[in-house]
Amino acid sequence: MRQKLPVPKILNLIYPPTCGVCGKLCSDFLCKKCEKILEAEAIYGIDRYEKYFTEHLYIFLYQGIIRRIILRYKFKEEAYLYKTFVNFLLKNKNFFEKMKKYDKIIPVPISQKRLKQRGYNQSELIAKEIAHMLNKKVETECLLKTKNIVEQSKLNKEDRIKNIHGVYELINKEKLFDKKILLVDDIYTTGSTVSECAKELKKARPREIGVFTLAKD
Repeated sequence: MRQKLPVPKILNLIYPPTCGVCGKLCSDFLCKKCEKILEAEAIYGIDRYEKYFTEHLYIFLYQGIIRRIILRYKFKEEAYLYKTFVNFLLKNKNFFEKMKKYDKIIPVPISQKRLKQRGYNQSELIAKEIAHMLNKKVETECLLKTKNIVEQSKLNKEDRIKNIHGVYELINKEKLFDKKILLVDDIYTTGSTVSECAKELKKARPREIGVFTLAKD
């Protein structure tokens, strides 16, 4: 039986590569003019934490043009935008180098229902591209989302914590024992999602857990 192509490859067959900001044809998915626009927005933040993960790496603040692009990526079926984000990340070698210490890269999972609706997990596309660039292993069969819940973006901070509690499950934990794990998501708002994921991942007794997101709200 013929294997189904992943969504990004299908899109590349239908649509030629374009800049994710302005839409002009661009093999790098980010033209030079728009690269400068993103450079003006980039802050390359690193926040330190102690409870469930050690650090949070992020490129942008979730506002303005960045917010609009991420919303297109998540809700407008523009899956190719993961290429724009990661190709821009690669421009800052020093920041990208900070991810090399991690052994395993894990995307924040979405439910099967949401996956069927959207057609792709936006965090997984980013995680796989970063892993490819770093020659690291992506683990998509260790952390699962077992419930389809109300979207976190529709809730306040208190309700987000309650909403996300107990929806992730750790399996194949032996793959993560004594490893340094980088958990990848698109947006960090209250931190409730990545904290819940990291809390579950800690059951595997990894050496360290870090978080990477495109933006912080």
